[in-house]
Amino acid sequence: MARDPRASTKTQDIATVRQLLRGRRSAALSSHSAVDGGWAYGSLVTVAVDVDGSPLMLFSELSDHTRNLAADSRASLLFEHTSGRRNPQTGPRISVLGRIEKTKNKRHARRFLARHPEAGQYAGFGDFNFHHMTVERIHLVGGFARARWLRAVDVLADKKAAKMIAEAEPDVLAHMNADHADAVDLYAQNLLRRRGSGWRMSGIDPDGADLTLDGRLARLPFQAPVADAGGCRDELVHLAAEARKRVKKSTNK
Repeated sequence: MARDPRASTKTQDIATVRQLLRGRRSAALSSHSAVDGGWAYGSLVTVAVDVDGSPLMLFSELSDHTRNLAADSRASLLFEHTSGRRNPQTGPRISVLGRIEKTKNKRHARRFLARHPEAGQYAGFGDFNFHHMTVERIHLVGGFARARWLRAVDVLADKKAAKMIAEAEPDVLAHMNADHADAVDLYAQNLLRRRGSGWRMSGIDPDGADLTLDGRLARLPFQAPVADAGGCRDELVHLAAEARKRVKKSTNK
């Protein structure tokens, strides 16, 4: 049977969307103005993602966009990787559409603060609340003549896999940072070409792991999505072996 090139392109597009969701720390939020006739209102917000890839945010109740969302939870988040290019139109960007509402889920708070530790200075204030987007669909523009609408189910991680990894995440992070700090540095330095020592693993999900050092973020992608804690372990062991192999190869030159 001939291979359908459209299926291959869709797989690549889904991977691009996941990379943008998992790799960016800010986005442009568009909400409906609650006091000005429903006009579109844009604002820059810091973003993290849940284990399944759903966006997470921390908003002040005093912000215009928070009041907008309280009146109409429908919103869009624009993630982009274009501004560093000579022609920004050639870079990928996604518009993520869904409903943004307050969340009291402790995991949401933990994952947001792991990506934005500076927010811990005010996250406990009474007028700040964490928010979660229930994604409905995503529009990808991957460059010239490359655009596609995708459903949330196409992009977000499998629910069962996300649940199992979310349950295992605190133990995995504690184990990696306490017992395998050398491997975490190897990931950053030899697989991701990032400088510095003392990198820590701050998050893990079916698609990869987040590493942090002094406010810097590095994204360690897995070769393929994993379904449970065992899959995470196997992938981390494989990546550590690959990093050590590169060290040995570099030393022998």
